[in-house]
Amino acid sequence: MEVSKDIIYVGVNDYDLDLFEGQFVTPNGMAYNSYVILDDKIAVMDSVGYEFGDEWIENVKKATDGREPDYLVVQHMEPDHSANMVDFLNTFPGAKIVSSKKAFGMMMQFFGSDFADKQVVVKEGDTLELGNHTLNFIGAPMVHWPEVIMTYESTDKVLFSADGFGKFGATDADEDWACEARRYYFGIVGKYGQQVQAVLKKAANLDIQTICPLHGPVLNEDLGYYLGLYDTWSSYKPETEGVFIPYTSVYGNTKKAVDMLAEKLEAKGVKVSVMDLAREDWAEAIEDAFRYARVVFATTTYNNDVFPFTKTLLEHLAVRGYQNRKIGIIENSTWAPAVEKGVKKMLEGGKDIEFCETVVSIKSAMDDENIKQIEMLAEELSK
Repeated sequence: MEVSKDIIYVGVNDYDLDLFEGQFVTPNGMAYNSYVILDDKIAVMDSVGYEFGDEWIENVKKATDGREPDYLVVQHMEPDHSANMVDFLNTFPGAKIVSSKKAFGMMMQFFGSDFADKQVVVKEGDTLELGNHTLNFIGAPMVHWPEVIMTYESTDKVLFSADGFGKFGATDADEDWACEARRYYFGIVGKYGQQVQAVLKKAANLDIQTICPLHGPVLNEDLGYYLGLYDTWSSYKPETEGVFIPYTSVYGNTKKAVDMLAEKLEAKGVKVSVMDLAREDWAEAIEDAFRYARVVFATTTYNNDVFPFTKTLLEHLAVRGYQNRKIGIIENSTWAPAVEKGVKKMLEGGKDIEFCETVVSIKSAMDDENIKQIEMLAEELSK
């Protein structure tokens, strides 16, 4: 696939992967992207996962048409992007490795060598001339590893964005970009919003016509849409004005309250998303918790604590810097309710977290007082 006349896609698709990073479901596979820049000197941008080394090397050979690459640019050291470096150097012994100082330290850890005789160490502001094409290096530490660099090619105006602007799914997956990119972002990068904001400020000064991420499709149309979403996500702003209700229900009584609240909210014209945390993908729950402006945690007391699935979601949100949301609570207990206290404690460190005044507190099964509380909570959430 041609990105431009001189930039060729040489990545691979993994259709068999069930869990990315051992935790994120990938029903439509995963892409590991790599690119070749053809010029007086040839640069290969990143590698692919270990299992696909032979396919990748053949793709590089086909793209270079018998010429030997001069450089392998390693923007990110996670093995899905760097695992085949040794095979690359064995195949193309004249090539040098271009990467950050921290990345070379990681190479010693992964490969037992930092390839001292092959090193071209680059940092923010450095350039590499290939002929007609110039690589401009951008520091992107903690997006989402500390060694990351991005690369702007100023002739064709291409941003090689490392894991930024990536998504789950193979490059030929027929699916909405935003949904799987959002799940990818908040699952993997979401903790580092401040660092992503710093990179976006740098990108604002560049004339970018194409974005080449390490996962997902090449982006070359309506880039303002993608940049705008990343700005929203990384600044922790709500994307959708509505209410997300992640719930767990042991005997069905909490679910009855959730269904009633959702019905009342929808009657008031509020967009509602409801998710059973025990039965649906937890990464989707993280995605929607960041997507919606208001979230209602509905669950039971369990072992004098918040029910495990809800507690796990709260832990995921807290570690990702959850903030700037309005929170409602529906709790259920037969004795010694602990949900309200537990939810507030786990989110107390979040910036600009506002809790609804009304707490729906069910004692085993709903009663008339709970119905009134649900109406009051719906009123608060609909304002």
